[in-house]
Amino acid sequence: MGLLGMILAAVLVAILLAFIIVKFLPLKLRWIASILLLALTAFLVSKIYYGIMEPIIFNKTKVVKYSKVVDKLKIIRDAEVKHFEVTRAYTKDKNALLKFIDTARLALTETKTVVEKEDRGGGIIIDVEKKKVDTIGYEPVSKYFKGKNYKEMFKVPGVDGKEFDIEVGTVEKVPGMVVPTFYVKTDKKDILKGMNESLLKQELEQVATDQIKGEYVSVGSLDEVSTGGNWPPAYDKKDRDQEE
Repeated sequence: MGLLGMILAAVLVAILLAFIIVKFLPLKLRWIASILLLALTAFLVSKIYYGIMEPIIFNKTKVVKYSKVVDKLKIIRDAEVKHFEVTRAYTKDKNALLKFIDTARLALTETKTVVEKEDRGGGIIIDVEKKKVDTIGYEPVSKYFKGKNYKEMFKVPGVDGKEFDIEVGTVEKVPGMVVPTFYVKTDKKDILKGMNESLLKQELEQVATDQIKGEYVSVGSLDEVSTGGNWPPAYDKKDRDQEE
């Protein structure tokens, strides 16, 4: 029975009690009916209050849960991006990605503009500016994960024994140009397990731009070249505040 059904049932019972009190109940017993009516009123008020507050509580709770998940996805995304910078590929091997952070080094480059002589033929020699990229050193990839609990980044917060699913693939960005892609996801229903079933069903069908759309919280894509997440900008506000 829904909230509206319970309210209507309570109203009908209240009307019935009032009728019985007036028509049949002796004066000396009416105090019992009054107590019953007060109890019924309290029940009715509590159900109305809970019916109003439950969606609000649901939304606040889901944001707290999702924020922890998004934080983990950002770490995985950063690890995949660094892996691509070094190896020119993404990986779905979680152990390999952890080892990469611990051991890999990222080349530091410097781009200079140099002037070179170019023979155009017929005795014509001109100066041409060209970009020259030099490697000037290396730095550990682990530097970029300082202060981040990357060792636990694959564990879905609040869901015992659950890890993020990672897939890799390729997309033909333009004819003849194949680009690697990655996709990391976890189910919303696992994150919100135990919460109101009706509200959870609505959550899995979200399409609003200020919400996390669909059945998953995810980052990356197998269908297009993207390292973005499917969460709205509000989930990145904490990062912007820290940078400021």
